[in-house]
Amino acid sequence: MSAQKGFAPFVATLGNGPRKALALHCTLAFSGAWAGFSRIVGDEVTLTAPDMPSHGRSDGWDEHASFVETVYEASVACLDEPMDVIGHSFGGAIALRLAVDRPDLVRSLTMIEPVFFCVAKEDNPETVADQDAKSRGFIDAIEAGDMESAARQFNRSWGDGPTWDTMPEQVRAAMTRAIHVVPNTMNFLYEDSANLLSRINNASMPSLLIRGEAASNVVKTTNTGLTRRLPNAGETVIKGAGHMAPVSHPTDVADVWRNLLASA
Repeated sequence: MSAQKGFAPFVATLGNGPRKALALHCTLAFSGAWAGFSRIVGDEVTLTAPDMPSHGRSDGWDEHASFVETVYEASVACLDEPMDVIGHSFGGAIALRLAVDRPDLVRSLTMIEPVFFCVAKEDNPETVADQDAKSRGFIDAIEAGDMESAARQFNRSWGDGPTWDTMPEQVRAAMTRAIHVVPNTMNFLYEDSANLLSRINNASMPSLLIRGEAASNVVKTTNTGLTRRLPNAGETVIKGAGHMAPVSHPTDVADVWRNLLASA
């Protein structure tokens, strides 16, 4: 499947530093998720942060084109020169694809808990089975067409901030709007439909895998597996953080990111 024709994302520019970076948000979030992080690094780096289809201020995904290809092509279009690329969760998996497919445009690669679970399927499939069992409520809601319940279940699995009932209605509505994209990402994330692992040596730039101290076992396996497979990668853990480290612990993430940038 090809990308959605005519899709042009809303793109936020955060910070005003001389160094340029592309920041890719997680599923159910939007470019503003990088705002706290940008306030810390904004004097050093200017972040280009697009909203994925059906997220933030971007137009919706049409449910016919490939969601993954649409996000990937929109991300490539933001790279007008070699840039540091940082991605969180699904955004981290897209960042990996950019590094493998377009290493000429990626100066450094940072992935925060990328959900590229084909790695865990190879290295420790029990962690994937455990995660799938925990996601049963989400899958049931998707299959029933109950998108609000699916968004609530997804947020319960991956969000470590406010609970659903304490979120403003506007935030809940935005998550519900976006949740329909998730099933279309599964072949890419679980089956490596883009064949990234067989070409991962293309991504020889300085790379960093970040996870929270409270990361799930499937995330731990994925981060460690990618660190081992990438030619020039390190791994670090953010103490006290869960999956949402760039939002909950932006200073800690910024500190380790600066160390990477110094080597790239």
